[in-house]
Amino acid sequence: MAYRGMIARPLFAVTSVTLLLAACGPAPQPKAEGPAIPPQEATPIQSPTLAGGLSPGAVNQAPYAAPPTDDARAPAVLRAQILLDRARFSPGVIDGTAGENLRQAVAAYEEANALPVDGEMDEQVFARLTAADARPVLVDYVVTDDDAKGPFVTLGHDMTAQAKLPSMGFESAKEALAEKFHMTQELLDQLNPGADFARAGTKIVVAQVGDDALPGDVALIEVDKADKALRAFDASGKLLAFYPSTIGSDERPAPTGLLKVTGVAQDPTYTFDPKRLTYSQPGVKGKLTLPAGPNNPVGSVWIGLSEETFGIHGADEPKEIGKKFSHGCIRLTNWDAEELAGKVKAGVKVSFIEASAGGLREEQAKAKPKAKT
Repeated sequence: MAYRGMIARPLFAVTSVTLLLAACGPAPQPKAEGPAIPPQEATPIQSPTLAGGLSPGAVNQAPYAAPPTDDARAPAVLRAQILLDRARFSPGVIDGTAGENLRQAVAAYEEANALPVDGEMDEQVFARLTAADARPVLVDYVVTDDDAKGPFVTLGHDMTAQAKLPSMGFESAKEALAEKFHMTQELLDQLNPGADFARAGTKIVVAQVGDDALPGDVALIEVDKADKALRAFDASGKLLAFYPSTIGSDERPAPTGLLKVTGVAQDPTYTFDPKRLTYSQPGVKGKLTLPAGPNNPVGSVWIGLSEETFGIHGADEPKEIGKKFSHGCIRLTNWDAEELAGKVKAGVKVSFIEASAGGLREEQAKAKPKAKT
């Protein structure tokens, strides 16, 4: 089955903006790390045999199996991650492993579906997910000319040198493809051993993710500091989406109380000004601006908040979401931030809470077993 593509998001508010942020900013050593999919080539080059038991057949038909206790990739876990992504309970970057972001997504799914909330990917949750969406989760995709040609850049770790680049873009076709399909580069490699991602016409296997369009307008954003999660609700209070998030740190905490969205900027630039920051960058002595791009410190989109210098934004390293600190802002994967930005506007309320009801119920549920189905 060929992947049919995702819906292009409308451009909202400002297409490019310079952000001067005292709270948000890159980590001490920033890492160099979708759009609608064009028509596929007529005569694709066959991809090599898949590795590690993660063939499309094994994953698409994977029965329930308890998630591994280590970092091993498992067919059932990979299937569940992609199904959660499509149901808008984001597991963050899809990697086929059972980590904290998967647990958070499962807990949110359980709460929304009136299941006991414990965050465990058990047989009951797996059955509900697979019954609701029986479509394949891994599909064939053909690398297009646009995928292969870039342009790509070499980022390095020197912010002064990065400021001179034409963009903070992807470093390779593989990185761009991994982000397009919400996957880690490691998983993309394992699914396609030996594949030439930079060659148009190469047939590869990718995750068949969602269309990146929320089903309604966002009226309330809830930022859960304890769960490191963001929830988006419509005007009726219905949950539209759940996203794992990186939310401040003990040293530079996120805001508290109720704020509002002030606007949305696509493809923001980023201005680093030591005079306004409480941290420094090696070798940077003065103010400089990093160009726009998915590897910009604030990612591919910025949602401004009513407290100066704070916002909700994308990230240059999707694997770090929910696992490392931020400088006070709320970081999502680029695709989650773009999905959210497509349905928010100025005036939307943003509530910062210390612990969600779901999180409290999850703690209570750990003491008692689930009912059998």
